Amino acid sequence: MRRSLFPFALFVIFVVVPIAELAVIIWTGTQIGVAPTIAILILDSILGAWLLRTQGRGAWRRFNDALAAGRPPAREVLDGGLIIFGAAFLLTPGFLTDIVGILLLVPPTRAVFRRLLVRRFSRRFVAGLSARTFGGGLRGGGRGPRPGGPGGGFGGGPGRGPSAPRQPYDVDGSAVDLDAPQIPRR
Repeated sequence: MRRSLFPFALFVIFVVVPIAELAVIIWTGTQIGVAPTIAILILDSILGAWLLRTQGRGAWRRFNDALAAGRPPAREVLDGGLIIFGAAFLLTPGFLTDIVGILLLVPPTRAVFRRLLVRRFSRRFVAGLSARTFGGGLRGGGRGPRPGGPGGGFGGGPGRGPSAPRQPYDVDGSAVDLDAPQIPRR
C-alpha cells in the first residue's frame, strides 16, 4: 500500500501545490495589486532567511550543548531538520508554502510538529523493531519472545521465516562502568 501512495504524493507536491500557489498569488494580485503581492513575496523570503539564520544558530548551539552534556542530541537534530524544511518553504515563492514555513520556524509551532513526528515515527520504529527482534511482535504473524520454549530465545523459533531456529542465549560475563568521555568545548 505504501508504494501506491508514493506516486500520489509526487502528484500532489509537483502538480497540486504549484497550481494552488499560483491560484492564491493571482487572487491576491487581483485583490491588492501586482506590486504589493510581489513585495509581500519578497519580504517573506527575506523573513525566511532571517528566521533560518536566528533559529538555525540557536538549534546549532543547543546541539553542541547536548553533546557537551553527554546526552544524545535527538531533539536538536529534529529541530534542525524542521528549521531547514521551514526555510525551504519560506524561500519557495508562494503564500501557502510560506504559511507552512513560518509554522516550522517559530519555536512553539515547531514543537507541535516535532511531537507529531516523534509520535508517528516512534510507533513505526517500535513496531518494526519488535517485528524484527521478536519474530513478529506488534505486527502479528510471529510468536514473539519465548525464552526457554522449544526453538526458543528472543528472535528465534517458528514464524521466523527461512532462517534456522536459534537456541536460547546463555551468556556469562562481567560489566564495568566507564565514565562518560568528556568532550572538550571549543
